[in-house]
Amino acid sequence: MDRCKGVIAVSAIPGSVLGGGVGVGVSGGDVREMSQFVLRDAPGRQVRGVAQVRAALGRLVRSARRELLSFDDPSGALGHGIPEPFLEFAASCVQTAGDQIPVVRRVAPRHGLAHLPAPWLCPGEARVTDSIPFKLLVADRSIAAVPLDLELHYHGVLLIRDPVVVQALVRVHRAWWECGDAVTDQVEPTGPPSHLQPVLHALLAGLTDETAATRLGMSGRTYSRRVGELLTALGTTSRFRAGAEAARRGWV
Repeated sequence: MDRCKGVIAVSAIPGSVLGGGVGVGVSGGDVREMSQFVLRDAPGRQVRGVAQVRAALGRLVRSARRELLSFDDPSGALGHGIPEPFLEFAASCVQTAGDQIPVVRRVAPRHGLAHLPAPWLCPGEARVTDSIPFKLLVADRSIAAVPLDLELHYHGVLLIRDPVVVQALVRVHRAWWECGDAVTDQVEPTGPPSHLQPVLHALLAGLTDETAATRLGMSGRTYSRRVGELLTALGTTSRFRAGAEAARRGWV
């Protein structure tokens, strides 16, 4: 049974933040419905359109200097027809956070990890629960981003700077974090997925993208996408660092 199901974020209601406390006996579905009701009228700026969402989320992550909090379902975007470039962008944001921000805390649902094709590579700290109330990013406890549909940033986000609402969301995250479990069942793979092995060899050989794509019999766009997949699997955004990381893991 999910220990977080009884934790309703009453603090998500601005008028209740100062009162503190949480409710008891409220289901995860009730949390979502209440969140929709509260966030619908929350002060903030709606951002729609893929380019605009990418720019807004990129700025949010880059602006963080001390801490980044998130609710994240790492497999939540699978099967929704989201273009590969947006998924690669999301992965690069995660890596940027791990490289630049001292404290990164992510809470993810167990089922989200179970559906991943490979172990979850998660910079910073992570905990798992049976569910999450909604997707969330909070930078330095000063600005938050919540998907307009609570599920996928791709469909648009609400940027919130109101200090009362942001602190309420921080409390929600803390409540889920405190009742979550450490991620202990992630086993580092002994090599890249089979379709990325030739891409790794091409990178290590120093081939240009055009030459590598030709030798591997794929389009330049497909090759570029697979390079992005490989970098994500290695937990880096740098092709130079990819070789060193692959060697460290014994992939070469």
